[in-house]
Amino acid sequence: MPRSIDQLLKMFKVDFSPRHRQPSALQLTLATVVALVGSLLADYLLVKLGVAVFPTTKGYAHFQPADYAKLTVVGVLIACAAWPVVTRISSAPRWLFFRLAILVTLVLLLPDLAIWYQGQSAKGVFVLVWMHLAIALVTYNSLVRLAPVTPHGSRR
Repeated sequence: MPRSIDQLLKMFKVDFSPRHRQPSALQLTLATVVALVGSLLADYLLVKLGVAVFPTTKGYAHFQPADYAKLTVVGVLIACAAWPVVTRISSAPRWLFFRLAILVTLVLLLPDLAIWYQGQSAKGVFVLVWMHLAIALVTYNSLVRLAPVTPHGSRR
């Protein structure tokens, strides 16, 4: 591998030599279900709070469960599929996954900025931003806490 790529991988703690046990399929399944339910509940509660605080957002298209639920489910499932990959390629998976979660969340805020720029309600977009942040928080914590890596030799 070229030296520059090797240095970049090392900087991001991608070493392909984890010294830990991977989360079990049962742990990953439980964490995924918790992340999905928790994220959808957070979305629902934030929409209710958003409409209560900003009554003019009542009926906002992006606050419809059919609108936000499908995007939430897709995003959470992708994150949940990424966690076991990260645990296999890094000996510091929580460190790497945390930074990836921040990066992905920032990228996913770009459509919010775009719809705001195009004239969507600033109050509505503000709530959408909080929904993205809540989903990231719920999903990250569900995965790293309910499907953790464990040192070799330790019992689960």
